[in-house]
Amino acid sequence: MTDQQPGITPELIAAHGLKSDEYSRILALLGRTPTFTELGIFSAMWNEHCSYKSSRLHLRKLPTKAAWVIMGPGENAGVIDIGDGEACVFKMESHNHPSFIEPYQGAATGVGGILRDVFTMGARPIACLNLLRFGAPAHPQTRHLVAGVVAGIAGYGNSFGVPTVGGSTAFDASYDGNILVNAMAVGLARSDSIFYAAAAGVGNPIVYLGSKTGRDGIHGATMASAAFEGDADEKRPTVQVGDPFSEKLLLEACLELMASGAVVAIQDMGAAGLTSSAVEMGAKGNLGVELDLDAVPCRETGMTAYEMMLSESQERMLMVLRPEKAKEAESIFRKWGLDFAIVGKTTDTLRFVVKHGGATKADLPIKELGDRAPVYDRPHTPAAKQPMVDPASAAAPMNHRQALLALLATPDLCAKRWIWEQYDHLILGNTVRAPGGDAAVVRIGEGPKGLVLCTDVTARYCAADPVEGGKQAVAEAWRNISVRGATPLALTDNLNFGNPERPDIMGQFVGCLEGIGAAARALDFPIVSGNVSFYNETRGCGVAPTPAIGGVGVIADVAKASQTGFAREGDVILLVGETKGWLGQSVYLRDLVGRSDGAPPPVDLAAEKRNGDFVRALVLAGKVSAAHDLSDGGLAVALAEMALCGGVGAAIERLPEGPAHAILFGEDQARYVASVKASEADAILRDAHALHVPAEIIGTTGGEALILPGAAPISLEDLRCAHEAPLPAYMAGDDAAFCTGQSRNGDGGS
Repeated sequence: MTDQQPGITPELIAAHGLKSDEYSRILALLGRTPTFTELGIFSAMWNEHCSYKSSRLHLRKLPTKAAWVIMGPGENAGVIDIGDGEACVFKMESHNHPSFIEPYQGAATGVGGILRDVFTMGARPIACLNLLRFGAPAHPQTRHLVAGVVAGIAGYGNSFGVPTVGGSTAFDASYDGNILVNAMAVGLARSDSIFYAAAAGVGNPIVYLGSKTGRDGIHGATMASAAFEGDADEKRPTVQVGDPFSEKLLLEACLELMASGAVVAIQDMGAAGLTSSAVEMGAKGNLGVELDLDAVPCRETGMTAYEMMLSESQERMLMVLRPEKAKEAESIFRKWGLDFAIVGKTTDTLRFVVKHGGATKADLPIKELGDRAPVYDRPHTPAAKQPMVDPASAAAPMNHRQALLALLATPDLCAKRWIWEQYDHLILGNTVRAPGGDAAVVRIGEGPKGLVLCTDVTARYCAADPVEGGKQAVAEAWRNISVRGATPLALTDNLNFGNPERPDIMGQFVGCLEGIGAAARALDFPIVSGNVSFYNETRGCGVAPTPAIGGVGVIADVAKASQTGFAREGDVILLVGETKGWLGQSVYLRDLVGRSDGAPPPVDLAAEKRNGDFVRALVLAGKVSAAHDLSDGGLAVALAEMALCGGVGAAIERLPEGPAHAILFGEDQARYVASVKASEADAILRDAHALHVPAEIIGTTGGEALILPGAAPISLEDLRCAHEAPLPAYMAGDDAAFCTGQSRNGDGGS
């Protein structure tokens, strides 16, 4: 491509994702026709992915503050104080479209990008998680996409040297043409040594650091802000290519440079590359920026200003440095074998000026590019409420034993070991609770303190009732952390939705945010970082609303963290929380009855708080030998998972009142199963009663089978076969590996 400037036509404007009114606004701002490079810069900065123009109004309503929050939304990642002078830095982001187009590199660079967001803040990454949503198993692309995405996550994370400790994987036909790949990274820093993106000081050098710039990823951010129209293969050049070994060098060089005192501001070159990083640093610092692209290290010859400004080549950083430290900074990066180039300076003009080949290619108002991008209050239509499902009308044509084995073999509920065993979850040596349970537990340094981490969302709840679904997503994270014995501290999110220009989709988004905000406030669980991913649809068919939630909690002593599996024989099994047998939107109703109707289970936030606090206290007091929260599949599935994790069976001798199938498989919220010593059970029940926490004894642990009331015993071997075999068989090419029941509509977490 030459540096020849094409004419600015309506077709070229539309190809850049700009609406006619947005282009008119550009003309008014400039008082002239933009150059081709300027058009590309506006396209990058004003697209949905970078500007949040459809979501910003509603995101402002979320609770983001608490005494322990050091930095909320608006920076590369959120930061919370975890005591002892330490801070936890974390964020979740999407790489959905790139991963559908090229699953290995799309997923790999998603991991690389979120790791950079964390170490840009001055933190050393200690853990990664993910949330993955794929199309129906029968879809011809699903197996290929699963294989590529998992390999990409493993290839980057394992090579970089950070453990992937948790995640969530599910399948649904709504993701057939647009999978979701959400990556989360967590790091540690000193609470008084956090680095930010706002530039400061006039005349300070702006330095390009890391790998060279190429033509990969050009228009990646714009592509992420548009729906697919059946042209995914044509967009392959917009997918970046990652190098985890270069990123590891970049991490070490950045942390060493930060320790030297040379850094004024730092920004990852992520979406929209050099454009967004330079604009954001200048706009946040109320300064202008001048760049000289002749100094940018390029790995391809003849790159134009347009290409350099929009490239999303990976493993790159932009920094504002103290002038007197520039030589020291350069020596650090040269030592690590990375490029270091002074490519510009800060100014007092509030202009974004880009020069190349002795000519000015862009001269734009920086604030209007950055934090004054367009903001839309899009029309939104609330979702219609669905009626309750009568349990008597929703019994599957099979006994409880058959129903449980069938559910354990479905795509959503089967074991995901085939996935997480490809990730190195033990590297660094601090993983205390590995993938496969409610939440991961990671020791901080030498301990005993640790972080408890999780990701999840139940999209079918959000589709049926966005407000309740949003509440439930936060409540699920609260339970997953609490059941380990940790105090939930803060959240990150990745809000995956279809086209926001459709009122029904925008209604889902607004409703989910209302529920998320209500739950976060009630549980004192602020949202400190996140990402919005709109336009997740193909040919007008959007994904199920999927507001992924990542949770972070702290436990004072990782040795006290609960385990999921039954640990010994002869324990009493307690059911904590009220059970009514709610079948609406349950996997039992969907997969075994063939219905995807009904209201999802209501979320009582006061009960979530009481019950979670009670279970956490039991765990920390050492009174619980195993604990598990109840979610998809209800009580029966939770009991099967506990038996399988611990290799110890259980006999369930009594159930709460109600139709047995609804009690066993209903998905009432705010519930846990815990095993305790028989000698302590009565005292625990008295304590629960005093705190108004519903709790009852339902059985005992022991033996090599799970025995449900009125059903033949199910051996642990039969449970294990049903649960463990389907995913490996499917990935080996067996199209009949999963039990798909009567229907494959909806979504569920792993």
